[in-house]
Amino acid sequence: MAGMLEGKVALVTGGGGGIGRATALAMVREGAKIAVADFAAAAARDTVAQINALGGQAITLTGDVTRADDVRAMVQDTVTAYGRLDCAFNNAGIAPYQVNASGQKTADWSEESFDRMIAVNLKGVWLCMKAEIAHMLAQGGGGAIVNTGSIAGLAGLPTSSAYVAAKHGVIGLTKTAALEYADARIRVNAVCPGFIETQMTADTMRRRGEAIMAQIPLRRMGQPGEIAEMVVWLCSERASYVTGGAYNVDGGWMAL
Repeated sequence: MAGMLEGKVALVTGGGGGIGRATALAMVREGAKIAVADFAAAAARDTVAQINALGGQAITLTGDVTRADDVRAMVQDTVTAYGRLDCAFNNAGIAPYQVNASGQKTADWSEESFDRMIAVNLKGVWLCMKAEIAHMLAQGGGGAIVNTGSIAGLAGLPTSSAYVAAKHGVIGLTKTAALEYADARIRVNAVCPGFIETQMTADTMRRRGEAIMAQIPLRRMGQPGEIAEMVVWLCSERASYVTGGAYNVDGGWMAL
């Protein structure tokens, strides 16, 4: 039986590890050809090597999602390699510890840290959507975009103010673009992970992991592959009537 993404071409940003890598691998298993983009080229190459070992097709891309020229090049390189772009997973992002804001409350964040967080986690998603939608429209319409939101895009989280602000912004971008491009058959959705076992959550879990686990009804962290399953479905024709949504995969966190 054909996979859910059989014959599709997908671009995954932040594909060098964690949720991005798991999603790239899941997309390949479902029949897609993949462009794996990451700021860390070596990490992207490692993902591509894993895809090749599965017998899939993938190319390595690198660049900074905060730079419009880099983003346009990522999308163009995908189209040059495979002839079109059907799906995009805008997953590249950073955590507070990566901008020297670990454990800091709102008034303690530096302006530099706040600006960097918004640049990567919000502007970067917008720049990716801008380039991806342009290509999808040029192809005659149709396509699926999934943005990485977060439970932090649906509720507040202490000591994560700029991250929370950026992820709320991603949800707003997602809903607005879904309305704007529905007539062109471009579906836009967001996946909102809870606490997933990746390098990005390690710092937070070290600092307050016990309290976090007590708030998760399933009493465990999620795995990157569990987010990947939602992304693959949202990109597939099985989700053909789904757009403008923000889907939490969080072990029940948002149900409390």
